[in-house]
Amino acid sequence: MTARLYGADCIEWHVNDETDARRLRAQRRYFGIGGDDTNASMAKAKFFGELAAKRTRELLAKPFTLHTAFSDARGGSASERFYVFITTADGRDHATVLVEEGLARAVGLVRRLPDGSDGEEYRNKLRDIELTAAAGRRGVWASTDWNRLSSDRAVERAENAELASFLKPAIPSGGINLNTATLEEIEALPGIGKNLAERIIAARADRPFVRLDDLLRIKGVTPKLLSKIASSLHFDTPAPSSPKGN
Repeated sequence: MTARLYGADCIEWHVNDETDARRLRAQRRYFGIGGDDTNASMAKAKFFGELAAKRTRELLAKPFTLHTAFSDARGGSASERFYVFITTADGRDHATVLVEEGLARAVGLVRRLPDGSDGEEYRNKLRDIELTAAAGRRGVWASTDWNRLSSDRAVERAENAELASFLKPAIPSGGINLNTATLEEIEALPGIGKNLAERIIAARADRPFVRLDDLLRIKGVTPKLLSKIASSLHFDTPAPSSPKGN
């Protein structure tokens, strides 16, 4: 089983294909690791990815607790990959520690926490912690070129929008099952962007959708939006997963 953290994203340091390279470039731009030598800046970004991996091994050297609802994290791993929360041996949230130390960005899917706390509040807390880490120039943020950060992020957004216009999958004639659809399939629905698609995936992990109105419990979903996407949806409930790990 491969675990992917809710709420936090460390820099790639194993780049094996074009997808990995694009992801590394996006992360470099997010942190503002600039410079005229692209190869050098990418190498610097990978260095911080390796630091995050080493720090993770340190933090998880003692017994830790992994919480998962077995929500599919997909990706290139040969093993099954699920989104998880990890609590370290000393009771800290693993993602929070990485963001605090400037070794991860507060980006990624979130959901309700194991103690019942709200996932969106967890996301906002991680973003505030990230801001503090950046202000303190911790970890990756020590290498941020603040003069280029805004323009680098703008370039990344523009490129992503251009790619999305070409790669957006077509919605099948029978619509999509909102309880099993991929992030990309949900994003293809009219009026739904990545952030809202992530909220939908997090919400269905807590409680599968049975009818259209169930979507109204998600922040950002309005009756007007429901009327636009209703004909493209169905709500077959997936069979419950058998436990595959702790």
